[in-house]
Parts: sequence; C-alpha cells; structure tokens
Amino acid sequence: MLTILGFVMIATFLVLIMMKKMSPMAALILVPALFCVLVGKGAHLGEYVLKGVGDLAPTAAMLMFAIIYFGVMIDVGLFDPVVRGILRFCKADPVRIVVGTALLAAIVSLDGDGSTTFMITVSALYPLYRRLKMSLVVMTGVAATANGVMNTVPWGGPTARAATALKLDAGDIFVPMVPALATGLVAVFLLAYVLGRRERKRLGLLTLDGAGAPTERAVPEPTAGEPVLAGAGGGFGARVRTTVFRAVSPRTGKGRGVPATAGGGIGTAPTGTGTGATPAGPDPADDFQGLDPDRPTLRPKLYWFNAALTVALLVLLVLQTLPIPVLFLLGAALALTVNFPHMADQKARIAAHAENVLNVSGMVFAAAVFTGVLTGTGMVEHMARWLVDGIPDGLGPHMGIVTGVLSIPLTYFMSNDGFYFGIVPILAEAGAAHGVGALEIARASLVGQALHMSSPLVPAVYVLVGMAKVEFGDHTRFTVKWAALTSLVVLAAGLLYGII
Repeated sequence: MLTILGFVMIATFLVLIMMKKMSPMAALILVPALFCVLVGKGAHLGEYVLKGVGDLAPTAAMLMFAIIYFGVMIDVGLFDPVVRGILRFCKADPVRIVVGTALLAAIVSLDGDGSTTFMITVSALYPLYRRLKMSLVVMTGVAATANGVMNTVPWGGPTARAATALKLDAGDIFVPMVPALATGLVAVFLLAYVLGRRERKRLGLLTLDGAGAPTERAVPEPTAGEPVLAGAGGGFGARVRTTVFRAVSPRTGKGRGVPATAGGGIGTAPTGTGTGATPAGPDPADDFQGLDPDRPTLRPKLYWFNAALTVALLVLLVLQTLPIPVLFLLGAALALTVNFPHMADQKARIAAHAENVLNVSGMVFAAAVFTGVLTGTGMVEHMARWLVDGIPDGLGPHMGIVTGVLSIPLTYFMSNDGFYFGIVPILAEAGAAHGVGALEIARASLVGQALHMSSPLVPAVYVLVGMAKVEFGDHTRFTVKWAALTSLVVLAAGLLYGII
C-alpha cells in the first residue's frame, strides 16, 4: 500500500505543477501533508517535517549566502569579462548562444556545486536570451543537463556518495567512467546545437553590421510551452543612444531601418511578430538592467581581490576544508565588508538579492516537507524494495545495466542521499549474488545524474529557474525528455566501452 501511495504522491505532485494548478512551493507542502494523513500517520507529520527541515537546513544556509556572495561578485563586475567573451563568441547567433550556454555551464560545473554553476551561467546569459527573445527554458534545460553530466566529478557529490556507500575509492569509480561521461557531454553539445538551430529558425539570424547596429529577421510567435520574455532597458555596454534595426524579410532579404528605443546595447528586441518590426518601448514591469558597465556598484580597483577571493573560496570548497555553508557565510561577509564598507551600501546589496534568497530558501524548506514525509512514512523504502524485488532472476548477471536504467527515474524522484545510501547497496548485493562487482554497480549508478539535476528535490534547480524567471513546470516539461535521453547516451556509451 505504501508503495502505491508513494508513486501516486509523486505523480500527483508532478501533474499539479506541470499543469500549473499549484505553485511548486504549495504543492511540495500540501501534497505530502495530504498523503501523510492518507497513510494514517498524520499525527507524525510535524516530526517528519522537522526532520526534513533539519536535514536540509545546511543546504538552505549554503544557498542563501552563496546567492549573496555571487550576487555581490556580479554587482562589482567580477564576471563582466566572461560576459564580454561569451558575447564575442555568440555574435547574436542563437546557435552559438545555446552552445555557449552548454560550454559555460560545463566549465563552471568543475567546482562541483550546481548552485554556483547556475548563478554564474544565468547571470551571464539571461540578459542576452531576454534581449533576443530566445526561449528561456532552452537556457535552463541546457544548463541543467550539462551540469548534471559534470556533477559526477568526485567532489561533486554522487561519486563520493557511491564510494562511501559501497566502501570503494572514488577515483576507481570515476576515472574509468570518463569516456562515457565525455560522450554524454558531447551529446549535450549536440543537443544545444539542435536547440540553437531551432531557435535560429524561429527567430532568424541576428548579426552586427559595420556600424555596430544589430540586424534581425522577423520574430514569430514562441513555441507553445516555452515562455519567452522580451527585454528592454540597458544591457551589455549599452549607452543611451538610438539604435537602428533592420527588419529583414526571410523571402526577399530586404528590409527597412526602424529606430529602436534608446539604450539599445546588444539589441532591444522589437515587439510584434510580423516582418514589419515596430519599436519596443520600455516594459514597466521590467527593471532588469543587465550588466551595465556604468552601474555604481562596480569596483574595478578591487577586481583582483575579488577574483582571488572567489578562487580561494572554490579551492577550499573542493578541498572541503570547512563545510560549504560556512565557507559561503564567511565569503559573503568578507565580500560585503571589503567592497561595500558603508552600512547603507551593504544593506542595499542584501536587499537587492533578497528576492532570490527568499524564493530559493523557501523552496528548499518546502522540499523538506516532501522528502521528510516520503522518508518518514517509509514510502521511499517500500518503493525501492518493490523495484528491486521486481527484477527478474534472468537479469541478475546484467545488474550493471539494471542499475543504470533504474538510476534515471530513481535519482529524479529521490535525493542523492536516499538513492546512494538506501538503494545502491541493495543493488550491489543483488549484483554480487550473480557475480557483478560493486565497482560496476557504482559506475552505473552515476548514469542518471543528467536528469537528477532537474529533480524537484534538488535545491539548486530552484536557483536556476528562479534567476531565469522560468516556471518550474515549464522547465520540467521541456527538460525531462532531453536529460533522460542524455542519461541513456551515457549508459549506452558505458556499455559500448565496456565500463558497465
């Protein structure tokens, strides 16, 4: 009975958020509370919730101070050179922009922290996607999938958990998996290329002419299910001036100059959908100004201090010298004090990032209700046992493949801790009975990480969708199929190379 209710609870949650009948935060709280009562354990709801909150409190603290830290670093201009470099590579071409998203997310993911990756990636690329009216779920989907593949680095979490659970060396698990993971990363870049081509077909190719003014093709309606936000206001290197767009006809290649709103930058996207583009006025609801080179928060004289502080923070994070929440707490306090010595300026910076902090920390504590009930009632254990017991005896010698396949849905519906410490040891025991080594099981257990990073139980994903201003349901509906496909590519590559 608990097995059925567990699956029904998860399915109810996903349906409600994907159909936008409830907000993710409300669904994470109310759905498990209802099912806790249905299984006859409503009297223990408070106990389960407090246990879940206690388990996730360090993560919430880490995210809160990480958002403040990287928010301050963005404010003071640490990542401006990265943005300029990406812009030079992208050249306003949707294909290059989406591929650049995958590249940036993969590089930054080397620090092993998904929240850091998403904060830097979205901060760098969000204004560009918004200015060119590109689909924001393409950005979140590609970034999450790329991060999921890279999340398997030994210091990223899953590999260390698998090593601990099965008493193995993390290097023995990870190093042989590198070819398969590299193949998965190639699949992410191919996916980015395909999605970029689709965006280019929808938007047309935008380029810079000799005078530095953007030219563009007509912008049709966005694809259903993929929210697109038009940008207005300042931008990368924007000066107050009049920018001329050339709305080019896809059939004739001819067009006419159209004056756009002052403050153009990379190109303020015109409104409307026909070949006759019209000027875009400022959106009253849009106060986003991008990485304005003239913003008062810039601290060019402290650039190298901030760079050294960030590198030191990431090195200490990888070395695990102190707990991650403590590192970000100290880093945020130091960054605020040095860059903004006046109390009023510090309060202003904290207030500027308060919305992201509140949204993300709120989602983490809401997820604590879901995980607390799922674990406390025993639903997770019963679901896992049902899946393992349902494996036919004939598949025993192929437990590596079975583990890889199961890791895709299980790491989506469960936390990494629950999967690696609760399920993987059971799978390893079943494999040992048929001569399948623990190392093979451990490697196969990494397959599902590409999808795991979009799980509603991963706090970092709320940083991603929150900063990108994308509905979690839209992100889920768009990303799950591509991330699952990427995981299957990793599994197929592992089998082809003889790793699994």
